[in-house]
Amino acid sequence: MESSSSTMHIAMYPWFAFGHITPFLHLSNKLAQRGHRVSFLIPPKTESKIRHLNLLPDLITFYPITFPHVDGLPSGVETTNDVPVSSISHIAMAMDKTQADIQLLLRDLKPDFVLFDFAYWIPKLARPLGIISLHYSVVSPAATAYNASTSSHLHSLSGRQVSEADLMKPPPGYPDLPIYLHLHEARDYLMMTTLKLGSVTLFDRLFMSLSECEAIAVKGCREIDGPFVDYLKEDFGKPLLLTGPLIPDLQASPLEQKWVDFLGRFKPGSVIYCGFGSEVILTKGQFQELVLGLELSGFAFLAALRTPVGAESMDEALPDGFSERVGGRGVVHEGWIQQPQILKHPSVGCNVTHCGWGSLFEALMRKCQLVLIPNRGDQIYNARLMANTFKAGIEVEKGEEDGLFTRESVCKAIKTVMEEDTEVGKEVRANRAKLQELISHEEFDSSYIDGFIHELRTLLK
Repeated sequence: MESSSSTMHIAMYPWFAFGHITPFLHLSNKLAQRGHRVSFLIPPKTESKIRHLNLLPDLITFYPITFPHVDGLPSGVETTNDVPVSSISHIAMAMDKTQADIQLLLRDLKPDFVLFDFAYWIPKLARPLGIISLHYSVVSPAATAYNASTSSHLHSLSGRQVSEADLMKPPPGYPDLPIYLHLHEARDYLMMTTLKLGSVTLFDRLFMSLSECEAIAVKGCREIDGPFVDYLKEDFGKPLLLTGPLIPDLQASPLEQKWVDFLGRFKPGSVIYCGFGSEVILTKGQFQELVLGLELSGFAFLAALRTPVGAESMDEALPDGFSERVGGRGVVHEGWIQQPQILKHPSVGCNVTHCGWGSLFEALMRKCQLVLIPNRGDQIYNARLMANTFKAGIEVEKGEEDGLFTRESVCKAIKTVMEEDTEVGKEVRANRAKLQELISHEEFDSSYIDGFIHELRTLLK
């Protein structure tokens, strides 16, 4: 493990979304475990929701920042988790309005480094203060490279109209791997190219963040992300630091007894766990197709999902007679759940996932098969990486035009990875096992953190 008598001071300012805040805090814990000091800048109400994840409060200090008023945002709202997708731009406006406060904090705190992602203006504040800024990408390098390459390509077109067909081909310079967009995804991506987050588009925000920072940090590992890491390093011409997968420490919080009791009723490797993260909200129709697909598979299951769009409550969202039919073999849970601990339970044999980068690593570390249902953004590239490049999971089939899956396609994917007599399933299970062996040994995560700290020290010289 890395050790030194000189400790560093790192400030963190993640995008106001739990899918970004949480990995920033996981990295903070890993750094603090090695004696380094972290100042974590965060809205006050959000801080109270993640305080329990701070494993070393003596070294990790939360600095609540005033959440500015933005017309259109209700009082008390602080993160993307609190608003519909249509209001995310307002969250970005609020973050951009914190510039003066962040400048004062950085001046007072005097950290060695500041890590950020969506706050593209951080480098211009940090540089005059002698603080080294790092864009820290918590989405996969495959997605970051795809978006950065597309952004560069769009800037080179000088106003030519981009088509869906253009976006269904990998952008120029992108690694030659089978990662591509379907028609419905290209249509959504085309809309994203003009989507404004605050006063700038999402793509310009990303491009400026990567271009202006002193170095790029990425949540990833060379064993899985090597070609994308090389692309980003060469394209932006600056140091690129890897933090590894940042698997959280499970010993601090044992699995709740109710899930121990439920999962303990089933034989090893027989339960399907379905988790779609804190921000994915399905339509009522897709929600019902998903849970009916779980039912149709015949396996026991535990699903952690949010109440879908078009339903007032989880009970209202469930299909007629569903709860009675699945009886004691199926549970649909609303709200936060201990996903890493559940995936570690020996009864869990398959993870139906939305393909969030952190969630995929949590599953790859365990002996559970992967069924992939990407919803949007980086999840799409993560799914293609696992299904097409590594052939370590099965992506659920969707309509090319409408992007909708069916209960039958969900059931088919589950049975493919779970039933032992399918050739495709055998190949996928073997490849997933190889990935698990590659990244799950005890020193894997810590070696990346030690390497990351070493590279930070190099930047200080």
